Amino acid sequence: MQRWRGLEDIPQDWGRSVVTIGSYDGVHRGHQLIIGRAVERARELGVPAVVVTFDPHPSEVVRPGSHPPLLAPHHRRAELMAELGVDAVLILPFTTEFSKLSPADFVVKVLVDKLHARVVVEGPNFRFGHKAAGNVDFLAELGRTYDYEVDVIDLYVSGEAGGGEPFSSTLTRRLVAEGDVTGAAEILGRPHRVEGVVVRGAQRGRELGFPTANVETLPHTAIPADGVYAGWLHVEGEAMPAAISVGTNPTFDGTARTVEAYAIDRVGLDLYGLHVAVDFLAFVRGQAKFDSIDSLLVAMADDVKKSRELVEAAEA
Repeated sequence: MQRWRGLEDIPQDWGRSVVTIGSYDGVHRGHQLIIGRAVERARELGVPAVVVTFDPHPSEVVRPGSHPPLLAPHHRRAELMAELGVDAVLILPFTTEFSKLSPADFVVKVLVDKLHARVVVEGPNFRFGHKAAGNVDFLAELGRTYDYEVDVIDLYVSGEAGGGEPFSSTLTRRLVAEGDVTGAAEILGRPHRVEGVVVRGAQRGRELGFPTANVETLPHTAIPADGVYAGWLHVEGEAMPAAISVGTNPTFDGTARTVEAYAIDRVGLDLYGLHVAVDFLAFVRGQAKFDSIDSLLVAMADDVKKSRELVEAAEA
């Protein structure tokens, strides 16, 4: 799959394509419907499928300080899109100048002049251009002038997560923040993932017999509520069952919030400096302050036991 950072990266000889535009944070099951439809139309027409997205998140430029917690960094979104059959991802730098493009100018500069759109696939509430003034009706109106078709797909899926609310990135972020990683996984179609580099922490886990990978997460990452979770630690292509702690280590009067993963039944791992990923399968318990090291050790042993059982059940 091709990845382009800006309009200038698009090959000069790029032909017609099927395009979909959006932030697509998380590439959740609703997003998958739209992207899947774009890929389907592209295959029918014998042209590439292209996803257009933005960096940074448009809200950070339009309303500084409002950047939402991210469910997936751009490289992870690209991986997920590639799995869906997307041929190219265009990441547009979202600047103040870019935010001022009128809907018509956006269509001409991006969809017509550069991507030569044959079909544009979007959800019914898609908005674009300066002050989000453009909608799917206006997009279709311009399509009659510039020879492209607009295919509108209902992206709203619902289930048990969020009490039956339609699936969305906003709902997923809320569930993650509440520690409901099971609900978030229902929306995403996979466990919520946090990535980063393993750094040296206080090394208390090692001293206590539970050495953990202290993950320095990427900026704006959506991190689950403080507590203990079962899941997996992904290192260089290997998924290891893990007990995961999120919080401030209150037993030791900690203040910094950390994400630490203990690879169950693994010894001698040296992960410092490696980029790893942590998948959250299930909530085990909330964060607690223990009155002694012994009581903490008993709880940690129980956390590992429960986490092992949850992962084994998920893998069965």
